[in-house]
Amino acid sequence: MSEIGGITGSLVAGVLLGALFFGGLWWTVRRGVTAPNPALWFGLSALSRMAIVLVTLFYLARTGWSSLLACLCGLLIARVAVTRLTRNAD
Repeated sequence: MSEIGGITGSLVAGVLLGALFFGGLWWTVRRGVTAPNPALWFGLSALSRMAIVLVTLFYLARTGWSSLLACLCGLLIARVAVTRLTRNAD
């Protein structure tokens, strides 16, 4: 039973990571286009988003492949959700 709880937690973590990553990307594009120094916005945003996701994935990889797979599925779910939510926001 604890295995299911760990996988569910990893799935939720993946959804939250995906929302942070892809929501942050959407926010960066909207703000970075009008910024006086867009290269700084895009560069720092990409580095910080990737660092957060990679550290979390590295931590989850130590707990087992099933947790890592659940987290990656959560990332994909969040990608689809953020894409659909932000498509109509413009």
